[in-house]
Amino acid sequence: MFTGDTQVIALACTYSTRVFAFAPVIGLGLAYEKIFQAVGRMKVSMICMMLGCVTNIILDPVFIFVFGMGVQGAALATVISQAISAVWVILFLTGKQTKLKIKTKYFKPKASVLLPVCALGVSPFIMNATESAINIAFNASLSRYGGDVAVGAMTILSSIMQLQFMPVQGIAQGAQPIMSFNYGAKKMDRVKKAYRLLMICSFTYTMIFCLAVEIAPGFFVHLFNSSSQELFEMTKWALRIYMAATGVFGIQLAVQQVFMALGQAKISLFIACLRKIILLIPLIYILPHFFADKVFAVFLAEPVSDFISVTVAATLFFLNIKKILKEGEV
Repeated sequence: MFTGDTQVIALACTYSTRVFAFAPVIGLGLAYEKIFQAVGRMKVSMICMMLGCVTNIILDPVFIFVFGMGVQGAALATVISQAISAVWVILFLTGKQTKLKIKTKYFKPKASVLLPVCALGVSPFIMNATESAINIAFNASLSRYGGDVAVGAMTILSSIMQLQFMPVQGIAQGAQPIMSFNYGAKKMDRVKKAYRLLMICSFTYTMIFCLAVEIAPGFFVHLFNSSSQELFEMTKWALRIYMAATGVFGIQLAVQQVFMALGQAKISLFIACLRKIILLIPLIYILPHFFADKVFAVFLAEPVSDFISVTVAATLFFLNIKKILKEGEV
């Protein structure tokens, strides 16, 4: 679905089949990482994440180059690093360093707990799941209009955008339990302080990153490509188009996290669907009909979608936040 290159498909299947076989281990580590965040044990959560990341970084070159295992080595490094994180978390939760211990009585499913969790989880699930649909749409259109070079440029653009969004997502996820706790404790002043600080931090970071990309796109492209001059030139101009509106996107990330923290699953879900499903995917196929440069039109779909979705998200926030806080005081 993502590519027609048989060599890439073979490598991807080799990697994915090995990693997916150990998906329960990976899921276990992710679940406990969120539990630590929810109870305010951020150091433990950070150690859990860093343990897996650092182990993966160390094992990747060892398995790939030293042992000559190639893609299989990369998959094995991923599985081992995630397993180490999961084992460390389990040992911590069964040890004496925490009051939050694993007990069989906590494993009984309750609808009163599961249903609200699933409702709030739909929004981030859609945000992650639709990334695949977006990649398919981008690759299909760019392969048609620009060939392999355009598809390669899109891969680099996505990686650079992750450098911008991942830190903001981390800040937002860290702010979520703080807002949720104070909302439940009816401390609305602290909720306001938390979401204001979140929005300032998110907007400031994404705007600075966006300006840096617009001023020096070549620097960022060099981080991911140093061999193909044709790929470098296309990615360099495409980057300025693709990330033109990401400076204000920190606002949407913050707003969506605020709605999730305050239990507003429906609004959060709508915002998640708006940018990618309602706007971005259709624009990828519609805009090329209005521009002579089809590749430019495909890349343009991203900033158009970003700008509209940020505007809508901000409007929903200002229209609803006072009402939500007032209801929380009752």
